[in-house]
Amino acid sequence: MQECTVQHRVQTRIPTALGDFSLHLYLECGTGKEHMAFTFGSWGPDDPVLVRLHSECFTGDVLGSLRCDCGDQLHAALAEIARAGAGALVYLRQEGRGIGLEEKLKAYNLQDEGLDTVDANLALGHSADSRDYAPGAAIIRDLGINVVRLLTNNPAKLDGLGDHGVRVVERIPLEMPVHDHNRDYLKAKMQRMNHMIHLPPVMA
Repeated sequence: MQECTVQHRVQTRIPTALGDFSLHLYLECGTGKEHMAFTFGSWGPDDPVLVRLHSECFTGDVLGSLRCDCGDQLHAALAEIARAGAGALVYLRQEGRGIGLEEKLKAYNLQDEGLDTVDANLALGHSADSRDYAPGAAIIRDLGINVVRLLTNNPAKLDGLGDHGVRVVERIPLEMPVHDHNRDYLKAKMQRMNHMIHLPPVMA
């Protein structure tokens, strides 16, 4: 018997400016944490499906914070999925690369004192990235997606999905504009976490 990773609880229609999406709510077994999938269109079992694996970022996704590129990536990914005619955005409740909102806000304060996004997490006793991609992989499989075209700049997501049995056949970059507020954050992700980001030469 296969071990439970997530349970699909409910699905509903969400009309948006981009078209009608379906919102799926999942519960992570063991933790009870709620994750979501926002899907558009339909696909067959052998179709390569456009997928964004997005980690929750309250400050960027909801408040429009310019400290990161998360909110921009969220909206750009949804636009790409709608443009493709089919796809899924899997929204994992793993705030602050898995450390939670309170600790992320503490990390922001440390960044204002001069630490980068990696060292701030480490100074608080966390790893640089504490996310678990098993729930995301389970959601992708539950949606009937067997072949993935992944919207990401993060090689850890490619490895994480692959480690949990999801076949990724293409990586599609999702690079956002660089400005004074997110420059150091993006630079740290590129230099210290191997994100595939192309910064202007003076910033890199």
